[in-house]
Amino acid sequence: MLVVASSSFNNSYAQSYSQLVEFADEKMIEGDFYYAIEYYEKAMLIDSAGVEINWKYAEALRRYKDYPKAEKYYGIVYQKENAKIYPRSIFWLASMQHYNGKYEEAIENWKLCKKAFKKKKKSYEYKKSQAEIKSCLWAKKAVIDTTDYILTQLEEPINTKDTELAPFLHGKKLYYTSLKADSINFIEEIYTDEYSLQIYSSEQQDSIFQTPVRLKDVYKKGSNSANGSYSPDGTRFYFSRCNNKYECKIFVGRVNGDKITEIDSLGDVINTPGTIATMPHITEIDGKEYLFFCSNRKKTQGGLDIWYSALRNENQYGKPRNLGRGVNSIDDDISPFYDTLENKLYFSSSYHPGFGGHDLFYAQDKNKQMRFMKAINMGIPFNTSQNDTYLVKDTDEDKFYWSSNRVGVKFAKNPTCCNDLFSAALPLVIVPPTRFESLEDLNKHLPVKLYFHNDEPNPRTRDSVSTVTYMKSYDDYIKLKPDYYKQYAQGLDGDAAEDAKEDIEDFFVQYVEQGVLDLEEFLRLLLPELEKGFEIEVTVKGFASPLAKTDYNIWLTKRRISSLMKYLRIYKGGILKPYLNGSASNGGSLSFVKIPFGEYTADQLISDNPNDAKNSVYSRKAALERKIEIQSVSLVTKDSSYAKMSFDKQAHDFGPSKQGDVLTYEFNFKNDGEEVLEIGEITSDCDCLTFELSQSVFQAGESGKILLSWDTSSKTGITFSRLTINSNIKGEKKELTMASEIGD
Repeated sequence: MLVVASSSFNNSYAQSYSQLVEFADEKMIEGDFYYAIEYYEKAMLIDSAGVEINWKYAEALRRYKDYPKAEKYYGIVYQKENAKIYPRSIFWLASMQHYNGKYEEAIENWKLCKKAFKKKKKSYEYKKSQAEIKSCLWAKKAVIDTTDYILTQLEEPINTKDTELAPFLHGKKLYYTSLKADSINFIEEIYTDEYSLQIYSSEQQDSIFQTPVRLKDVYKKGSNSANGSYSPDGTRFYFSRCNNKYECKIFVGRVNGDKITEIDSLGDVINTPGTIATMPHITEIDGKEYLFFCSNRKKTQGGLDIWYSALRNENQYGKPRNLGRGVNSIDDDISPFYDTLENKLYFSSSYHPGFGGHDLFYAQDKNKQMRFMKAINMGIPFNTSQNDTYLVKDTDEDKFYWSSNRVGVKFAKNPTCCNDLFSAALPLVIVPPTRFESLEDLNKHLPVKLYFHNDEPNPRTRDSVSTVTYMKSYDDYIKLKPDYYKQYAQGLDGDAAEDAKEDIEDFFVQYVEQGVLDLEEFLRLLLPELEKGFEIEVTVKGFASPLAKTDYNIWLTKRRISSLMKYLRIYKGGILKPYLNGSASNGGSLSFVKIPFGEYTADQLISDNPNDAKNSVYSRKAALERKIEIQSVSLVTKDSSYAKMSFDKQAHDFGPSKQGDVLTYEFNFKNDGEEVLEIGEITSDCDCLTFELSQSVFQAGESGKILLSWDTSSKTGITFSRLTINSNIKGEKKELTMASEIGD
């Protein structure tokens, strides 16, 4: 309802406003988002204060894929009504921020969305919020990744200012679907009386695509025809056809030379009445034909799922089977393509961890049994924070084609309104990265932070070695979530109790679970560098909350680092063990610099009262302190001539001391490399820390020492100071740390 603040508001203007909004609403129903936007904007020139008009305008912008503007107006709506009138305002605000690559902002608003739907934990919105928080956390780190593939945007006459999507190859021709229109809807693209999706082909001659030709035989007035696929023997042509109500079926025609004849829809086994069947892809696996397609049929997990049917003959289709949770989700999982050489299924999803919108993924088919492993994001340049879909592979040239509405597509009015076709291939000559470029790539994924329950692992002991692996400690930690919910919400009720539980849930998702994902990704990237024969040194630091005594916490953090070492020895059946033992046949090795900080870096405002378990054990602040961090890596090959600077230890804890004491410690090192070690600038984080270095140049094999003196006159309580050493060790600095609990 329109509320007019001024009594002098002209009735004719009010009528005009109503007419404009009504006309725009009609265009939204028709799917003509461009003209809906135009008329909403005219209405907003008269009155833009109402929540309803801002909501409708934001909806039109989103449907038209104008994500930056949509984000702005969903933000205005949420600011005005706090998800009370339009509960999905915060949902779409977070979504648009994800689409726009604003991952930090999106994370915070996905948290708010979770809280808005916390009483409906089985709802799509709540589950989607949980997934999107993880997705944004993944994207924050993954956005730094690149592959060796070189991106190419197809030129005219293929790509135009309208929409091109769903490419596939057959013979020497590139086939694709095109819509010559302004307004498009993502999944099947909209049909209007004037425009419809149609399939085109373009022959490639000398790497140049010729003028596209429309496949007239599959065209039917009043329908969209899209998503083509030839049978493996080339005798049948499959495609989807949808009416203006988005009711889609899969059709097949007989290929007769350049003609496609005898076109008919597949039977009820595939085109189940009352459901969508679309995006067919047919292929042969071990001599048997399979039809992959997308459907919202019964037992679909949500939206469109990917299904497959084994053909008994070219006219009989076996019972469709769902590809399962490794591929399908509660969102739309679409555009399947099966690579028979590598037994990988490529597809697009808006649910698995990605950069935003629909991303491209692949899932490995285990033993060619249609049992797919966990979906893997294809990364950059295949994916962006917009929609990337319909990937196919030209196995002859090891080249990929897909469609995307990423920034940079050809457009008439909106930079992300329409899809273009893209391709990616490896360069003819791939220059391998140098050892130091590899070092930089690994360090991009750091720090990796791994979290622990209080006094874990191996509680109530002063042993420095853990008897359990980090993953065992992690599994036990996850099982304690209900205890954390209960303890942290103790003394609270209603919304306050629910908010406390949400804070704990967010901690486990954002930190504990994400840490394991980061570790797996780091190890995945680490292994190839070891396989090249590199010596790799990893710096790991351990931390604790201030609950226990300082000296005990040092032993505890040593155990925490030890639990990681124990896990690495059994990782993937012990694949890292030869590198840890120094027995790898290629000369590669993996060693660690272990720095147990204990509670020295912890927030001293955190409760250390064992009788206040809510704050000293179960609070988010206390839990954030209980961790180890993989902080840096350095690499050098065995046969390199680079200098090395190897310390016996790089941190020393003096334990209790008195303010004003001058504490000294001698750190010993050796140049284990073959080049002369030249020590450059040495800096400290405090004037209180000074050093003595006998010389600055060390020959290969020569040892040295640094004597540190720490004046504690200006220090009190649990504290530490750090010295940083710069040298000619490529891509690396060395740090030495002094720590003490300083009393009056």
